[in-house]
Amino acid sequence: MGSSNGQRLGITEPISLAGPTDDDLMRTRKLEKYLRDVNLYESQEEAVSREEVLGRLDQIVKIWVKKISRAKGLNDQLLQEANAKIFTFGSYRLGVHGPGADIDTLCVGPRHATREEDFFGELHQMLTEMPEVTELHPVPDAHVPVMKFKFSGVSIDLLYARLSLWVIPEDLDISQDSILQNADEQTVRSLNGCRVTDQILRLVPKIQNFRTTLRCMRFWAKRRGVYSNVAGFLGGINWALLVARICQLYPNAVPSMLVSRFFRVYTQWRWPNPVLLCAIEEGSLGLQVWDPRRNPKDKYHLMPIITPAYPCMNSSYNVSTSTLRIMMDEFQRGHEICEAMEKNEADVDWDTLFEPFTFFEAYKNYLRIDISAENADDLRNWKGWVESRLRQLTLKIERHTYNMLQCHPHPGDFSDKSKPLYCSYFMGLQRKQGVPVGEGEQFDIRLTVKEFKQAVSMYTLRKPGMQISVAHVTRRNLPNFVFPGGVRPSRPSKGTWDSRRALERKVSSHTKPGADDGRKRKQTDDNVDTHLRNAKCHATMPSSSGEFPEGSPIMSTISSSSINLQFEHMDANELAGSNREKVGNNLTDSIRGSRNSVEVSSHNGKVDGPMIGDPRNKGPSFNSSNSKDAEKLAIEKIMSGPYVADQAFPLELDQLEDDLELKNQAKDFAGSTQNNSLGSCAVNIAAEATLTSMNGGSSSSALSPNGGLGELEPVELTAPFSNVIPSAPVTQRKPLIRLNFTSLNKAT
Repeated sequence: MGSSNGQRLGITEPISLAGPTDDDLMRTRKLEKYLRDVNLYESQEEAVSREEVLGRLDQIVKIWVKKISRAKGLNDQLLQEANAKIFTFGSYRLGVHGPGADIDTLCVGPRHATREEDFFGELHQMLTEMPEVTELHPVPDAHVPVMKFKFSGVSIDLLYARLSLWVIPEDLDISQDSILQNADEQTVRSLNGCRVTDQILRLVPKIQNFRTTLRCMRFWAKRRGVYSNVAGFLGGINWALLVARICQLYPNAVPSMLVSRFFRVYTQWRWPNPVLLCAIEEGSLGLQVWDPRRNPKDKYHLMPIITPAYPCMNSSYNVSTSTLRIMMDEFQRGHEICEAMEKNEADVDWDTLFEPFTFFEAYKNYLRIDISAENADDLRNWKGWVESRLRQLTLKIERHTYNMLQCHPHPGDFSDKSKPLYCSYFMGLQRKQGVPVGEGEQFDIRLTVKEFKQAVSMYTLRKPGMQISVAHVTRRNLPNFVFPGGVRPSRPSKGTWDSRRALERKVSSHTKPGADDGRKRKQTDDNVDTHLRNAKCHATMPSSSGEFPEGSPIMSTISSSSINLQFEHMDANELAGSNREKVGNNLTDSIRGSRNSVEVSSHNGKVDGPMIGDPRNKGPSFNSSNSKDAEKLAIEKIMSGPYVADQAFPLELDQLEDDLELKNQAKDFAGSTQNNSLGSCAVNIAAEATLTSMNGGSSSSALSPNGGLGELEPVELTAPFSNVIPSAPVTQRKPLIRLNFTSLNKAT
């Protein structure tokens, strides 16, 4: 496949055709051993069990379709030919699943087998009556309707596609575009997973190298906390597409090389240039495909990773400014480690690359979201809804504070064993680095949190007992159940790559008197603020003394010097506050300022680029001293294209809140300020809340029963809008944002 028969895969020429050196082969063997040692491969017994479950499931849907065909009175011939078929997709189909992983499956049925009545009705009832089926959970209202359950202990996610055919042939080829003829939107979405997975396998040159590299990158992303589509990072299909593109660009590379090139390429990638495995086909069915030139919504995508099957769409639309900043920083970290490994530096190996990100050591302030329900089924439904809304909280906070308060959502959830129907989520919070801090400055996001809770409470299936609370908690007051084994570390992690690099930066900053890159970052910040002001959104202006407007809730505060120490002087383990900022402070400017040329060409989608290591290439060989410079030029060439996409500034909140109920709720929330000259945008900015850490002093235990953990409840949030929103637009060049974190307890 691919380069083995002279076929070029991808829309450009490869960057390099060079094969591995002896050192590359040695590092690959070590990588494969590492992946086996961390138990990323399932046992033969488990593999056989999965195949048996899939075979049994295929039999069940065949019985199901005959049963409903008979009930609908079909003639004998159609009844005899009635058929349904099971397909797999996702990690199982790609061959990169691990022990205990679920299997993504698709049931394809005929036109007379409906989704609502037959799939979620009759088939659901059949599964309920089977003793080997447990934890059956239908989600018919999801964007892609699904039934989740365990079959003989194997987790299954089952989708349904209703085709326009009366009979489903056993040799059905769902890769043909004609299969989408007359299909409803839910069927198109359901089929998309299988079609994309199969197309990826067709578009990579050496499947085994692709699989090993993808296993590696999935494991790395989970260890570094950037594996979660719902949290705004990347999910399984996104990582698969990114890895597949690297395989196309380096078709003869082995996994250790592909991992290194992954970080090398995507560290240099100028988002929002899209990643494409093949040319975007318009198709003949009239389905909308990703195209920022024609679809205004596509212009807001920050990290486009385009699926290769018709209709081509962006698989990473959930990515926000904050999560892109975090991922770009992680790419840079991976690049530095791979470079060190290739130089055979001491104490740098695959363990170094896969060091877990110490999320609960990285920040001094966190937002904690607690949810609870009365039973396990309610909690599962409530969790799914809340998780789908958490990204909106991140977007609201960052937008309402002009990206000065940055959020890092943890992709997982945490449970307290003493509270079985209770679940917690956490977001790391930090002030944007490199921005001068005025005395008494602070954030106020209480009304933003209130707005978020109101939106979450609009869940149509909400039942009594489904509760949510949002609170600010400092690092020292984090609950023990977030730490491994429920035991809080006695001291921060030391000796890791992150801690060493953070310490080096700290030492370097002290050894260069006056050497501060704050000015450079400030220039980028000014550009961002200027654009935000053009959107006519203005922040509340507190008095120069730092006091709150009359009528605001009384709050204890801490000194400016204390907060400066808290945010600007990090210990050696707070990499997130230093390394992430180096990328983040220039990210928005890069998004706005880049030419945004796209990997699309009028010549059958092909863009020619230089090849390194190609015998036909008279330029420098891959192994020459300037090969990396040549690679950099090749990457730049790949990102050049025949047209420029007019990338809009990412006003994610307006663009991504596509839920009609959420929009209605936001309008209701703004109702009391309709006559204000700032309009709804000012209402959003007014919905800022104060997150603060205690500065000694006593506090009311009734208001803060958890000590240091201030609950952001409405009683503490209420402040007349007239005291929050100025009657006229602010005339200052830059909005003054208060930057203290203080508790929400009333001063005593």
